[in-house]
Amino acid sequence: MLSTKLFELERFHRKQCPICKSYFWTKNQAQEYCGDQPCVPYGFIGNSPVRVSVESIKELRERFLSFFEKRGHTRIKRYPVVARWRDDVFLVGASIYDFQPWVTSGAVPPPANPLTISQPSIRLTDVDKVGRSGRHLTGFEMMAHHAFNYPDKFIYWIDKTTEYAYEFFTKELGVAEDEITFKESIWEGGGNAGESFEVLVRGLEVATLVFMHYEMRDGKYVELPLKIVDTGYGLERIYWMAKGTPTVYDAVFGPYLSALRSKLGVQEPPRDVLGKASVYFGQMDPEVLGLERAYDEVAKRIGISPQEFREVMRPQEALYVLADHSRTVSWMIADGVIPSNTGAGYLARLLIRRMLRGLWLAGIEASLVELFDLHLKYLRDDYPEVWDSRDVILELIDLEEKRYKEVLRAAPDIVKRYLGRAKVLKADDLIELYDSFGVPPEVAREAARKLGGEAEVPDDFYSRVAARHQAKRSGEEKPKLDIGLTSVAGLPRTRELFYEDPYMRSFRAKVLRVIGGKYVVLDATAFYPEGGGQPADHGVIRHKGGEAKVVDVQRLGNVIVHVVEGPAPAEGEEVEGEIDWDRRISLMRMHTGTHVLIQSIRRVLGKHIWQAGAQKDIPFSRLDVTHYKLPTEEEIAKIERLANEVVMSNLPVKAVVMPRNEAEAKYGFIIYQGGVVPAKDVRVLVIGGDEPYDVQACGGTHLSNTGQIGLIKIARVERIADGVVRFIFTTGKYAVEYVERLEGELGSIAKSLGAAREEAATQLKKYLDKYAELERRAKKYAAEYARALARGLSPEKLAKADLAYLELDDEEVAKLIAAEATSANPRLLLVVKSGDRVSIYSGREIDVGSVLPALRGIGFKGGGSKTFAQGVYKGSGEDILKALRGALS
Repeated sequence: MLSTKLFELERFHRKQCPICKSYFWTKNQAQEYCGDQPCVPYGFIGNSPVRVSVESIKELRERFLSFFEKRGHTRIKRYPVVARWRDDVFLVGASIYDFQPWVTSGAVPPPANPLTISQPSIRLTDVDKVGRSGRHLTGFEMMAHHAFNYPDKFIYWIDKTTEYAYEFFTKELGVAEDEITFKESIWEGGGNAGESFEVLVRGLEVATLVFMHYEMRDGKYVELPLKIVDTGYGLERIYWMAKGTPTVYDAVFGPYLSALRSKLGVQEPPRDVLGKASVYFGQMDPEVLGLERAYDEVAKRIGISPQEFREVMRPQEALYVLADHSRTVSWMIADGVIPSNTGAGYLARLLIRRMLRGLWLAGIEASLVELFDLHLKYLRDDYPEVWDSRDVILELIDLEEKRYKEVLRAAPDIVKRYLGRAKVLKADDLIELYDSFGVPPEVAREAARKLGGEAEVPDDFYSRVAARHQAKRSGEEKPKLDIGLTSVAGLPRTRELFYEDPYMRSFRAKVLRVIGGKYVVLDATAFYPEGGGQPADHGVIRHKGGEAKVVDVQRLGNVIVHVVEGPAPAEGEEVEGEIDWDRRISLMRMHTGTHVLIQSIRRVLGKHIWQAGAQKDIPFSRLDVTHYKLPTEEEIAKIERLANEVVMSNLPVKAVVMPRNEAEAKYGFIIYQGGVVPAKDVRVLVIGGDEPYDVQACGGTHLSNTGQIGLIKIARVERIADGVVRFIFTTGKYAVEYVERLEGELGSIAKSLGAAREEAATQLKKYLDKYAELERRAKKYAAEYARALARGLSPEKLAKADLAYLELDDEEVAKLIAAEATSANPRLLLVVKSGDRVSIYSGREIDVGSVLPALRGIGFKGGGSKTFAQGVYKGSGEDILKALRGALS
């Protein structure tokens, strides 16, 4: 039982709901039910319990944050919606995500304690209900206050948390004291758990107060060292309650919806119909009934037919979905998500296509780009970062809309291939059609019905699809060594000389352990172990018994293991290590060059650019970035020029180890450009001075200034996946060698053209123009030649066709002859033999397929269509004619 001092002082009563059996606390002694859906209906629509004026969602957010600031909480900036600091999820689903796992595990202190925040969050769990239920959203702001209680530092716990909630709703918003219900529950999420109160007002859950003190391990609760107050106040829900509108969409997106209805000519249905729909839908259980049956039941309760209700609501649903999804997608793109077939990009594309599908079902013809642009203007004040990304958002939406139309055109043929003998597309078939080809289930169903089939579309289709893509898949990485941690047990952490001095070429160290004559552990090393896309160092270890060649270096826990070939040293002896310096310095140039290059790409192509992968190697390295199209030659040249300007500026390069919170606060989440850093302290590489050119968390070896990179040369740019572009580049001496090779090839081309190097392009263009003219003339003469040959044909007139035969080596001319001859004579069957290859052409009155059995009877191997066939026959032309005469007589 959860109880607080507040309940004692204010004389709350603990009761049990007769419907759901949950326990709850209320000041209203006559209250019988828990106050939650579906046990009670909404009681605030058209009759708000909020007795203070709240004119905008921005004002409500400020009221909340100021309320907690006045009570000793530090206001912190909202985090991005893409959880780049986590390796288990793509998107932030609640404010506590900002602090998992580092703060909640106790590894890292919170950025402030206690703190308050209003965190944009995204959940696609109930995406199919958005637009229908009146209350569900994919994107929302979770206002919160958090307190982190340590064994030696107590902030506050259950008593103060419930007091704050009670005071905020009653004093700050003017809700009557006896209208607030605290429902007891258990909360689980992100690997943590704890008891909780759901705060309810007139049937609406407006906040959740979680007292997190468990960690989930193997399905069991394990006590955490911290006791964490994790609260969530729904900004949009509270504003909905304050306005008392029929749906949450009308409250949050009211001005945008009015503009949409005006622009699209969609009439707003009676507000009592919308209000009743929200009330009744809230009392349904779609998980049991199914969305369609719940919809029918709502229509019945309102007193209109299901068909009439759908006709009224379908365009409204489309607009509600558009309002919610367009804001969510704008958040995502502004934070660097590119719609694609993987990761967070997949979820963005799902929402975009759900918007387009809604408009299609409602029969609304409009440009999604224009509707997005209209919404961005309303989002500008609350989310300036979204407005700053307006150009790229609109360009991506335009691209996605065009792709969607291509999917619709291709859908009938795709569905036809999937329809089996049963003529029914099951849920798994529809999910595969959507995942593989992007075909929406309603479109698949329509196509299936036209083909005499059917499709069983589940009510929660999009929720099922989203669930398959919301969590990051941590692939099992194959161990680089065939020894485990037990083999290095008891050894101290290896001293990392490559960090102390990246320019150290040789060193002396003591051998701590030799395993199997192949693996050597030293007490200190300058050999860099493979990691962060940088290959391991190579070199030698010299010892009393000879010299061992170092062919690989890997981390094993806190120990660095050297993989050697040749005689291994003895345990306990002192050895000398020498790294392959030419290789190391080249890799340092590549790694530092990678940082310069990605920032240059970002500055030229846009802030949506994030690293999607990298491999530093010699003579070429690769850098994969998120981008929706192949950069132009001009953009590539600009990127390369900017990168080399940074090289010539000789900017300082410095690695600094910082506490995680300090690094995030100082530089932002751009430090995770290279991915998740699993440590409480972060090694940050800063290129530049007070206003850095690039800042990233990085564990590689780097130069001391950009001037040492030498030339940066982009060799190739290619699109390797949907939403991912790869840059192949090189630096330093390898870049010089690459340019020299290009220069040599240019010289050879110039010599062949009889021109100077600087005139090679001009001369080549002249030759190409001349070639094009010659090719044009050749085609003209070939056509004239073909017409002449066609006119000269003397086909043998048989009962079923006119048969002609040619032996000709030029396939293009043969096609021209066939086109001319079969057009003039629809009964013609023309056979063209070139060596062993045989081509058969026919006029529109002759089916080539009818003669193929006769040809196969003499050894012809091939096939074709009604008017053309091609294959191989090693016999004579006379044998072919003989077989055809028999078939056509």
